[in-house]
Amino acid sequence: MKRVVLPLIIIIAGFGLAVALIATGPKLEPKAVVSLAPLVRVTTAEPIRLQMTTTTHGTVEPRTESELIPEVSGRITSISEAMVSGGFFNQNDLLLSIDPLDYAEALEQAKASLARSESELDNAQKAHKRQLDLARRDLTSDAQKDDAANRLSIAKASVREVKARLSRAERDLLRTEIRAPYDGRVRSEKVDVGQFVNRGSAIAMIYATDLSEVRLPINDEELAFIDLSLSADGITENTPVTVTLKADFAGAEHAWQGAITRTEGELDPNTRMLNVIAQVENPYEQMGDRPPLAVGLFVDAEIHGAMFDNIVVLPRVALRSENQVYIVDSAGKLRFREVDVLRIVEEEVFIQAGLAPGELVCISPLDAAIDGMPVRIPDTTDVAKR
Repeated sequence: MKRVVLPLIIIIAGFGLAVALIATGPKLEPKAVVSLAPLVRVTTAEPIRLQMTTTTHGTVEPRTESELIPEVSGRITSISEAMVSGGFFNQNDLLLSIDPLDYAEALEQAKASLARSESELDNAQKAHKRQLDLARRDLTSDAQKDDAANRLSIAKASVREVKARLSRAERDLLRTEIRAPYDGRVRSEKVDVGQFVNRGSAIAMIYATDLSEVRLPINDEELAFIDLSLSADGITENTPVTVTLKADFAGAEHAWQGAITRTEGELDPNTRMLNVIAQVENPYEQMGDRPPLAVGLFVDAEIHGAMFDNIVVLPRVALRSENQVYIVDSAGKLRFREVDVLRIVEEEVFIQAGLAPGELVCISPLDAAIDGMPVRIPDTTDVAKR
C-alpha cells in the first residue's frame, strides 16, 4: 500500500508546484504580427527629345544592271582584261571587238551605191529639165514629160534608200566595238576570243558602281516614325531620311551611310510590309580598312526617323497592361497610372504622355498589386537611372 501511495503523492505535489509557478510567474503578452510592405525597384521618369529609329535588313543590289548584247553578229577578235566575273571597267572602255571585215566591206559597197545613185539622180534631173523646156515650146508629148518626171522621182527615192543603207553600214561597223555604257563591274560573262556571237544574244551581265541600293522591308506601323516627305518626284531633298548600314566582314563590323530615296509602290497585303529603298553613293570607294559595299552583301539597317519631344523611355516590364504603369508617390504608396504609349520596341516602351518629370515608376513584378498599397524603396541607389 505504501508503494502505491508514495508515487501518487509525488505526482500531486509536482502538479501543484507547476500550477503555482504559472500563477505567480510573469504574464506573456502576444506580439502583434507586423506586415512588411513589398520592396520594389523603380526608375525615374525623365522626358527627353528623341529620334526614332527603325531596324530592318536587306541585301545590297546594283541600281543599274544590264545585259551586254551585241548588235551585230560575228567572231570575237579581242576581249578586255576587265571582261571577267568581278572585273571593273570605266565608261566607254572597249570591252570586246567583233571581226569588222564584213561590215567594212558593206560600208564601202554602200558608199559606191550612193555615188551611182547620185549620178543617176543628176542625169534624171537634167532629163526632166529638158522635157520641161521642150514642153513650153510644144516640142514634146505629155507621155515623154511624165516619163521624165517619173524617172526623177525614182532616182530621188533610190538616193534616199542608199543613204539609209550607208548610215546603217556605218553604225554596224561601229557596233563591232562593244564599249562600256557606264562605270561598272562584270557580274558574269560567257564569251571568249574566237567565239561566234549572234546579234541580240546576251554575252555578259554588268552593273553600274556609282550607286548601290538596298531594299528594306518595314512594317506599315513603322511609317509613322519615319519622316518621309513624299512628292510626285519621290522624297524631297530638304527632308532627307538617313540610314546606317552595318555588316560583318572579315571578322569585323563595318558601317556605311546612305539615304532613303523612295518607296516601292505597293504594300504587301499579307505581311503588311512596305519596301523602302536606301541608296549609297560610291559603294566601292575605299575608306581606311572598310571594305566596299559589294553587291550581294547582307546588311542590317537602322533608319533614322522623326524627332519626338518629351518622350519617357521605360523598360518594357514597367508596362502593366496596354497603357498602365505603377507609380510610387511621395508617401510610398503604389498608384495606378494611365499613360499614352507611343511605341514598343523589343525591351523598351516609349511614353509620350501621362508621366511627370521625376516621378518614380515601379519596374518590379507584383502579383497582387492594389492601388494605394504601401511599398518600399530600399534607398536612392536602387532607383534605376536611364
